[in-house]
Amino acid sequence: MVLIGFCGVSQNQSSNYRTIKVAVKDSIYIDSVSINSSSFSIKRKDKTNIDSTFYNINFGKALLTFKKPVETDSIIINYLKFPDFLTKTYKQLDETIIVENTSNLERLYKLSQPNNTTNTIPFDGLTTSGSISRGVTIGNNQNSVLNSELDLQITGKLNDKVSLRASIQDANIPLQESGYSQRLDEFDQVFIELFSDNWNIRAGDIDLQNNDSYFAAFSKRVQGLSVNLNLGDDNKKTNLFAAGAIVRGQFTTSQFTAQEGNQGPYKLQGQNGELFVLIVSGSETVYVNGIPVKRGEDQDYIIDYNAGEIIFNSTYPITSEMRITVDYQFSERNYSRLVAYGGGRIESEKLKFGVSVYSENDAKNQPLQQNLSENQVEILANAGDDKTQMVAPSEIQEALNENRILYKKELNNGVETFVFSNNPDDELYRVTFTPVGENQGSYIISNINAINNIYEYVGILQGNYAPIIQLVAPTKLQIAVVNGSYKPTEKTQVNFEASASKNDLNLFSNLNDDNNDGFAGKLNFEQRLIKSDSLWSINAFFDSDYISANYRNIEGLYNPEFNRDWNLDSSNINGIGNNLGNQTLLNSGIRIFHPKKGRINYHFEHLNYSDGFTGNKHVANTNLLLNKLSLVSYSSFLNANSNINTSTFLRSYNTITYSMKKNWIGSKLAIENNKQKNISTQELTALSQKFKSYELFFGVGDSTNVFAEVGYKNRVNDSIRNNELQKVNTSNTFYLNSKLVQNKNTNLSLYFNYRTLTNEDETIDDERSINSRLQYNQKLFKQIIQWNTIFETNSGTLPQQDFTYIEVEPGQGTYTWIDYNENGIQELEEFEIAQFQDQGKYIRVLLPNRIFIKTHQNRLSQTLTINPSQWSVSDIESRKFWSHFHNQTTYLIDRKLKRNNNSFNLNPFETNLENQLVCN
Repeated sequence: MVLIGFCGVSQNQSSNYRTIKVAVKDSIYIDSVSINSSSFSIKRKDKTNIDSTFYNINFGKALLTFKKPVETDSIIINYLKFPDFLTKTYKQLDETIIVENTSNLERLYKLSQPNNTTNTIPFDGLTTSGSISRGVTIGNNQNSVLNSELDLQITGKLNDKVSLRASIQDANIPLQESGYSQRLDEFDQVFIELFSDNWNIRAGDIDLQNNDSYFAAFSKRVQGLSVNLNLGDDNKKTNLFAAGAIVRGQFTTSQFTAQEGNQGPYKLQGQNGELFVLIVSGSETVYVNGIPVKRGEDQDYIIDYNAGEIIFNSTYPITSEMRITVDYQFSERNYSRLVAYGGGRIESEKLKFGVSVYSENDAKNQPLQQNLSENQVEILANAGDDKTQMVAPSEIQEALNENRILYKKELNNGVETFVFSNNPDDELYRVTFTPVGENQGSYIISNINAINNIYEYVGILQGNYAPIIQLVAPTKLQIAVVNGSYKPTEKTQVNFEASASKNDLNLFSNLNDDNNDGFAGKLNFEQRLIKSDSLWSINAFFDSDYISANYRNIEGLYNPEFNRDWNLDSSNINGIGNNLGNQTLLNSGIRIFHPKKGRINYHFEHLNYSDGFTGNKHVANTNLLLNKLSLVSYSSFLNANSNINTSTFLRSYNTITYSMKKNWIGSKLAIENNKQKNISTQELTALSQKFKSYELFFGVGDSTNVFAEVGYKNRVNDSIRNNELQKVNTSNTFYLNSKLVQNKNTNLSLYFNYRTLTNEDETIDDERSINSRLQYNQKLFKQIIQWNTIFETNSGTLPQQDFTYIEVEPGQGTYTWIDYNENGIQELEEFEIAQFQDQGKYIRVLLPNRIFIKTHQNRLSQTLTINPSQWSVSDIESRKFWSHFHNQTTYLIDRKLKRNNNSFNLNPFETNLENQLVCN
């Protein structure tokens, strides 16, 4: 497919976001002026984040100093500069006219006060920036498209004390920002903000956050009003805040095991299993085996927020050994949902104390996607908190309509049933059938060729569908928090927090309200035993959590693999509410640190649930840099007992690297051995598994510029066979990661990963997968012309698309219906493209499903961009004229072939119509 984009732009916009790549030193000056503390991160050369415990940052001086060594020779720093008008030097006097000391010249000078007064003019100094663009996109596989977009920012002072900041964006395609970039700008929001040195008021799109609480931490994108007020001085600070808004999304978590060699898409669902959900832009956090990964085409994954689908990039190969957890907010519109948040915080030299209150609830009398009848409200009132009781009959009486599947009522052995009918003389009903599980319903699908499935009664509890709809009850969550910290000496610090929650799962019902209230508390104590700026320092700590069985928080509390770490039931993935009673978690240990050699940590953890679970875990964590040798190790051992199971879980992950002047060599070793037995049967449970993995790698070059790294990885997996852990498969992986050319105008990089998975069971096919990416970028004529080439291959899936036809006004559709078999049923094969416009009475609508076909993808993209915007400051009129235009031409081949076996076709130009599924 060839795409040509052409647009005219009028703009005056620059970004203050900066990214620099530097070699690791004890202290690094990031910039010549102060930097903004609201956006700052440091990454290793492999793009993983460096924890803030490794470094100190002085934002005022833009000075970065490392407290302990990091296992990399270079780092990537992302930071936000202040606008120039904040960092440039303002002078009351002109230094060029200041005279030298003239005390010995006996001259007389007279100083006088000027009698002119300065008047502040309201709205003086407001500046606007942004762009208005018009663009035309044409292609050989699409119609012409006219794009229009407004992006306006307003900043400045209303008077000498109050400033204004606003952002307004309007586009003719009202979709969310795509998830193909790593950073989603603040300018993708619409807001207006008034602020001074001590207060600010913001209305519109708000990022509502609480990072000061342990139990009630959250981050939400909402639309409303927020107020913030700062009082006091440097010795004692007081902060008051309040916000009220309409919630754009509701927090939930999806967890699944990846498929071998399948880069995606992986479909996210709603809390009630909805297949089609809208993800709130930028709200997601994706974890693979408990480690967060990054969004972006040049990072680990991309996401389609509107379809709710995640695709992993070719440079991040996916295997069946990966556990994927996604925290995200989805647009839930069953009811209008309101949120209120407020509180205050006081800080002094030794004491910090804060109070906050959070309330989020549905407006039960303002349903949106549901139109509840009085009978349905009564059903919800009698259901209490039991979702299985929140179901209602789905039939709605309706007149005959050829574009709907309708049913009539009949008695079958004394049972009222629904039978398909298109007879206008019958009393007809539109019926919604819901899957309820095998042998839990009385209907099955009898016909899938019609515009909608046709269902047939087969007997009580003989089918898997029922003529019911699931009702969604309005809910309410309220949380109050009191927390703080006390630092009596330089060596001692105490942190504390208490929280109470009220969680009502059904505002229509007073039943089951006795379990709405919960309590949680936390106490943390840290003591510095030995402190040395040049030698080893030792800290001791003690941490305790108590969470009552009915306590609920806003978002996930512990790490995404908390349940797996403790061999708990994985049905609950927020770390609380495991239906095991009140929870107590104790954690105590020591931290040993050397500013140049690294750290050694050990801690002991104890987890107890009042209804029958006790676990003890030993954890050792090491990160040492001994001259040219780097050692990173994490090991743990768990011994757990419950009323049902007993288990032991050994884990160890180790990396050793030896660095030379221009190359490095290293090895990785990882093992897991998890055995959980049922007490009554002494049989291993499904959580039992074991694996051993080793990896060798070698690199050459400068990782900050030009380099190449090759490696080999072997892994052996054991699973349950005859109540024993036996080998089930072996994988071998070969990979190459390189940056062959990198300079101001040219970049060339190559990534290649080849993996084989050999199964011990001969009835299971072995699998092979190839992931690769070749990327070349060339800038010409002072970056006016940019040429970009990307060729990549990977394996994935393609959804088997279901669709139906919806009737619209004549002439507004594309398809017409011809009843070839004259049975009066609109069947999918009977719709054809209308020959004349007035015959177009139907449109085709795609339906979501969970059926995917395995594919192999070859993708070649060539992009030529002509951007003469830098000519806007030229003295040549013709160049100024052309600086308002931007042209981008793209040639794309995106071919997806059905993957039937382990063979690969890496030629993007070769056509295989037999196996070809998609070609763009």
